[in-house]
Amino acid sequence: MALSNPIHRRAFLAALGGAFAAASVQAKPAAAAETVEIITGRGRVRFQVEIAATLAQQRQGLMFRKSLAPDRGMLFTYARPQPAAFWMKNTLIPLDILYIAPSGKILSIVRNARPHDETPLPSGGMILGVLEIAGGRAAELGILPGDRVLHRIFPKP
Repeated sequence: MALSNPIHRRAFLAALGGAFAAASVQAKPAAAAETVEIITGRGRVRFQVEIAATLAQQRQGLMFRKSLAPDRGMLFTYARPQPAAFWMKNTLIPLDILYIAPSGKILSIVRNARPHDETPLPSGGMILGVLEIAGGRAAELGILPGDRVLHRIFPKP
């Protein structure tokens, strides 16, 4: 099929990309969960999280998920500190996005990020990890910037 017309080429690539995205979501095996613990002013809270360490895992994130249990999430991990900005393209549910500094302390929180919104949501500084949890959970649990996150990628307090 010749796709010399840019409009046809874009439509074809969009359709092809959508087919691959749908296939990858359906074929995705359940990842082994790891525990992330957050020390808040109210006490400790735990989440069982999938790890998004590779670029492919990070690009997929929690897109196309129809629900997220209140004690579940996804932890994006990076090899070195960097600024980050997430968006909600193809994300069907609201999320709280916790940007975590290299020290393991929460740098900033985006609360109830809107599904399908493509506005970049910046970290506000250098981070080593990002924890995505169900929208509204950070407020319910009293999670605030400055709270400590315990996981193997962060230094022990």
